[in-house]
Amino acid sequence: MVVEKNASKNHHHQTFDVSIDQQLDSKFFDDDGRVKRTGTSWTASAHVITAVIGSGVLSLAWAIAQLGWIAGPVVMILFAWVTYYTSVLLAECYRNGDPVNGKRNYTYMEVVHSNLGGLQVQFCGFIQYLNLIGVAIGYTVASAISMMAIERSNCYHRSGGKDPCHMNSNAYMIAFGAVQIIVSQIPDFDQLWWLSIVAAVMSFTYSTIGLGLGIGKVMENKKFAGTITGVNDVTKAQKTWGSLQALGDIAFAYSFSMILIEIQDTVKAPPPSESKTMKKATLISVIVTTFFYMLCGCLGYAAFGNSSPGNLLTGFGFYNPFWLLDIANAAIVIHLIGAYQVYCQPLYAFVENYMVKRFPDNYFLNKNIKIPIPGLDMYKLNLFKLVWRTVFVILTTLVSMLLPFFNDIVGLLGALGFWPLTVYFPVEMYIIQKKIPKWSTKWTCLQLLSGACLIITIAASVGSIAGIYLDLKVFKPFKTIY
Repeated sequence: MVVEKNASKNHHHQTFDVSIDQQLDSKFFDDDGRVKRTGTSWTASAHVITAVIGSGVLSLAWAIAQLGWIAGPVVMILFAWVTYYTSVLLAECYRNGDPVNGKRNYTYMEVVHSNLGGLQVQFCGFIQYLNLIGVAIGYTVASAISMMAIERSNCYHRSGGKDPCHMNSNAYMIAFGAVQIIVSQIPDFDQLWWLSIVAAVMSFTYSTIGLGLGIGKVMENKKFAGTITGVNDVTKAQKTWGSLQALGDIAFAYSFSMILIEIQDTVKAPPPSESKTMKKATLISVIVTTFFYMLCGCLGYAAFGNSSPGNLLTGFGFYNPFWLLDIANAAIVIHLIGAYQVYCQPLYAFVENYMVKRFPDNYFLNKNIKIPIPGLDMYKLNLFKLVWRTVFVILTTLVSMLLPFFNDIVGLLGALGFWPLTVYFPVEMYIIQKKIPKWSTKWTCLQLLSGACLIITIAASVGSIAGIYLDLKVFKPFKTIY
């Protein structure tokens, strides 16, 4: 093990010890002098699918139950279209001006800074990183619920359904946090592709199991459950809150704009242009995502109707075959390990780059420890990364244990983040990038789209706040038992 001082001040991308001649060689470096990117539309798709198809897919049956057979699928398709369209607009802004030779923007905030500037950059950063932190906490809670579901299904099977199998979630959250401390030491986003592919496979695994169990339940019932208008045995106020919360859940389920630019920055240089590659990746991802969302959501609703549980695999909508449920929930946990990293790597990079720029000669920030790994290259462990990332994981785990209903708060963060990050900024930046005249037909249509999504965000936020209020009535910190 050898300690060295890192000569590079850029921690966002991997660096190699190369000669000046090699630095000038385009075989090793891109047009911006950084190590050559190797991502493709398929690795980018894996990143997006890992981020988007979270365990939230299993709550879509509940969301459709709030909206009914007509409004539920229509809302999902509308959100899919809006997400794809605005993602295409955002992908166009990765380079300033020319899509092939223009200056690159490495992060979402840099794109906003290049095109809009001013206070909008701070607003963007606040919303983006608040969302990323919220997702990290939400995924910690979700993974613990899935791990407990495995134990509960086995307990239920052993006792023949007589034991209520209550358990505390804290130990499971700590276990997930311990794994994240290790996985968080993956240096950069562009080295995360293998974990994203594994996580994407896991998302298909549990989605397919949920889908298969839903089909089996429909066949057992010999009918499609549910109604045209959804849940109807509640008060008007409850129906309204439930419907608005369902909007927030679906909006959050499709959101990935806050990490789109960071994903695009892993894509190799032209030909084709990065924007074309990212558009293809976005199209693949949104089609795959919508296909699974529609199947899992609709078949789950068809199986359980208006009594659909909040999570098909952990809400005990199904009890058997218990071994299949165990496989599905294990796949959820593995997927969430990868998804946590996909969302947190941009946050890690932001803090690390800021600190290096702020204190360029600090020994602690630049000190690496070389660790030989048999069969692999020498791994360089940066001490600042080790400490900061470990502290971040510990803090998010503690907050998850303190506020185990944080999924509702994440729903609120998702609702608040949907309009600015997925719609407003991409629309405004695209207008500037393409110099679209004010009050032209295209400008007017883009502004109408932005306005409509703002109304949806406000409505979904109100529904999520109502859900949080109900949670607070039974809140006991560090004492959550399922």
